[in-house]
Amino acid sequence: MDPDAVRAAGRVPHGGSDDRDVLDFSANVNPRSPPGVREVYADALDDAARYPNDDYPEFRAAGAEYVGCSRERVVPTPGGLAGIRLAIETRVEPGDSVLVPYPSFGEYAREVELQGADPAFVPHDELLDADPSEHAMAVVCNPNNPTGTLYDAAALREFARRCRAADTELLVDEAFLGFTDAASLAGTPGVVVARSLTKLFGLPGLRAGFLVAAGDRLDDLQTARRAWNLGTPAAAVGAHAMRQREFVDATRERVESERQRLAAALAGDFDVFDSAAPFLLLEVGDRDAAALCAATEAAGVAIRDATTFRGLDSHVRVAVRAPEENDHLLEALDV
Repeated sequence: MDPDAVRAAGRVPHGGSDDRDVLDFSANVNPRSPPGVREVYADALDDAARYPNDDYPEFRAAGAEYVGCSRERVVPTPGGLAGIRLAIETRVEPGDSVLVPYPSFGEYAREVELQGADPAFVPHDELLDADPSEHAMAVVCNPNNPTGTLYDAAALREFARRCRAADTELLVDEAFLGFTDAASLAGTPGVVVARSLTKLFGLPGLRAGFLVAAGDRLDDLQTARRAWNLGTPAAAVGAHAMRQREFVDATRERVESERQRLAAALAGDFDVFDSAAPFLLLEVGDRDAAALCAATEAAGVAIRDATTFRGLDSHVRVAVRAPEENDHLLEALDV
């Protein structure tokens, strides 16, 4: 990390409310968690009295099963963002250029800038047509946050091939891919995949995730990650959660059904973006996005002011939660 770049950097705004008196639609987190996580966490506290096995065999095995790769390719990280930082800081040097989509997760550009490198912004729906030559890395968010766009699988693999031919690493953030039945790019040559357990399993405070890579890049990531970088309870709960296939299937069905219902209900008052993710991006037209967010919060519902995303100036983002909670959202938005 470049010290001068750190001194010039700022923080990135995010959704998420710690007010237990409001329904939080500003963060795209499943309101439900897999069965048994409390018991697994409690049992793991006894083992937390000693250092964890730094190889994390159960967590890595579960991650490999979850995305369909070999256990050896899984690199444990304390959350998806920690994995993104590890990938960028072990590849990107000061003065490098990195292809970054917009509007998209703001931490990509921040992590690039913290290395003293330059984000080369490309519209998210034009990214796969961009020339990866002369860039150290390209970043893809699939599905993209905040638009919910799921990239065409064949086009994404072709872009990965072109990145590989240009010696440009492709970093694919699959934080929301578990909400779909699309295949992961985990194990694809030249690609580093970042996964988070925050969103699908409803455990943002647990801080568990992993990277998947191969070859020299896998060696770099395994060497550079901090020792014992995943707490014992996080590793145990993460391994348990990733093996709960019935929970995953039920969550996908609920989110798809509720997303369609919300989109139909909101379409009369907002321009609703097509989405494959557990959230919807809404264009609010002549209304003030910040004022709309304040009004819904006063009604007990927090939504995300999406004007903080590059390229958006009249948008909000709303999560897809449980049916009865989604009813409260519609009431707060007065639709």
